[in-house]
Amino acid sequence: MALGSGPLPDRLRAAIVALASARGEDSSTCPSDAARALADEWRPLLPRAQELARELARAGEVRLTQRGRSLDPDEEWAGPIRIRLPERAHG
Repeated sequence: MALGSGPLPDRLRAAIVALASARGEDSSTCPSDAARALADEWRPLLPRAQELARELARAGEVRLTQRGRSLDPDEEWAGPIRIRLPERAHG
C-alpha cells in the first residue's frame, strides 16, 4: 500500500480508506490497522486515526460499526470500533 510522504493526517486518512477498500464490503478494518501501517510506534497515532475515521464517516466515505451496530460519527462512543465501506443502495 503506497501511503506517500504527505502530512500525517492525510496519510492516516489514505490508510483508512485504502484498508477499508481492500477489505471490501464483507469485511472491516480497525483504526489501529491504519496507525500500524504508518508507524512501528502506532499507539500514539490511534486517537488521531479514530477522529479521522469519524470525519470520513461524516463525509460518507466509510461506515463505523461496533459489535455489528452502525455508529453515528457525531455521537459519543467508547471501545473498539470497526471501519467498513459505506452501504451501497442495491437496486
